[in-house]
Amino acid sequence: MKPIALNRAALTTLPPSVEAPRFDPAGVRAGIAHFGLGGFHRAHMARYTHELMEVDTHALDWGIIGCLLTSADRRMGDSLIPQDGLYTLVEREGALERVRIVGALAGLADATQTSADLLNRISDPAIRIVSLTVTENGYCLNAATKCLDPEHALIRADLEQPDAPRSAIGVIVEMLRRRRLAGTASPTLLTCDNIQHNGEVLRRAVVALASLRDDALASWIEREVAFPSTMVDRITPVTSQTDINDLAARHGIVDRWPVICEAFSQWVIEDCFPQGRPAWETVGAQFVPDVAPYEFMKLRLLNASHLAVSGLGQLAGYVTIDEVLADNRIRAVMSALMDRETGPTLPVISGINLAAYKARLIERFANPAIRDTVQRVNTDAPLNILLDPIRDRLRTGGDITFLSLALAAWLRRVRGSDERGRPLVVTHPLARTLREKAIEGGADPRPLLSISALFGDLGENPALASVTGRWLGSLYQRGIEQTLDEAGRLAGL
Repeated sequence: MKPIALNRAALTTLPPSVEAPRFDPAGVRAGIAHFGLGGFHRAHMARYTHELMEVDTHALDWGIIGCLLTSADRRMGDSLIPQDGLYTLVEREGALERVRIVGALAGLADATQTSADLLNRISDPAIRIVSLTVTENGYCLNAATKCLDPEHALIRADLEQPDAPRSAIGVIVEMLRRRRLAGTASPTLLTCDNIQHNGEVLRRAVVALASLRDDALASWIEREVAFPSTMVDRITPVTSQTDINDLAARHGIVDRWPVICEAFSQWVIEDCFPQGRPAWETVGAQFVPDVAPYEFMKLRLLNASHLAVSGLGQLAGYVTIDEVLADNRIRAVMSALMDRETGPTLPVISGINLAAYKARLIERFANPAIRDTVQRVNTDAPLNILLDPIRDRLRTGGDITFLSLALAAWLRRVRGSDERGRPLVVTHPLARTLREKAIEGGADPRPLLSISALFGDLGENPALASVTGRWLGSLYQRGIEQTLDEAGRLAGL
């Protein structure tokens, strides 16, 4: 049978292996605007919203407008517009697979050339939530302080042309200015990015930019706008052409940009939505008074481990995370990192079995059905995921053997080539500086640690330089294999 091109007209002729929405997507009305319409959002928040729509017709008023802001977003629009905003979600664990069409999107707003239409649409009072998954880079922060960087190129541009903003923060501030001027209520600003205290980080960035424009606007935002924090968790690798071809061959669906993800999903949300919210708890989300303990656990155990094994794995020549976890040395390092260093920084978290959580993380990383790449993790994960626990451990005199190993792998990787001379893609905003400092320092980490925008005063800590330098020296002088042999022995392998 010839594969079916995905759109609303095709929903009545889907093959039996593909689940159609149990509601009419044409009836979805916009209540949410989202920046960062990538794979994670479509596997996570949009999926929760879709599932709620299937059981509650009132949820149809919470459709999502995808805000296309950067040039990289343009391909998303080119993919989803011909598909009427529909896309395929493929959830995998081992040999099990679930394939369904998600219909939670209420439209797209293309601001890749001009933000005029986007601003008009999100200034509509019907939009009661504006959410983000733009990664830490999208907040235009100083990496060391996690506060808005007024010298960031996008922020400078937004201050020069405030009515035609280019950054997500700039668009939000201009939208809030218009709402205040019109006397309409502000939407809740909901960040779903992997940043500790993410709601507070977003609030500070928005208020900081607003204060550079108008102190009265900044004061109004402080009083009137809610910034709940969240903890989000679902491994979602970058969609490949192989995934697209496989979907067409095995399930008869031609989807320009499907989403592949693991079966596991977790969403913990601070319950602070003055303009109302979807009843996401009906479909598995958890609303709590304080997200911080859950967020802290995930950042310290999942995200720090992810970046640690990805850096080591890429230096060792592995391509996917499951390949990395098949290396018993790296698996042992991940366990030791959680048990001895990042785990001890956690507070007591009610209702959480940490031993089971850590064991489940290793299972998830090792899932062969999720071909998540080391490049994807190394690209998306901010370095502060490692630096924050290092700061805590140094402050209390704790051991940082495996955290410093992970940092040394990061410092070695940003040179842009491995020990065999194979190129490594480094997409960090400071990539050129990182490469220059890595070449300058070689086995000595101090030139890289001197980049204050990344390391702040942590880079001046002699204990960090010493222990990281020992691992970095091993990577340069003995190579990744012997370094992993030693790390595995120290981890108890």
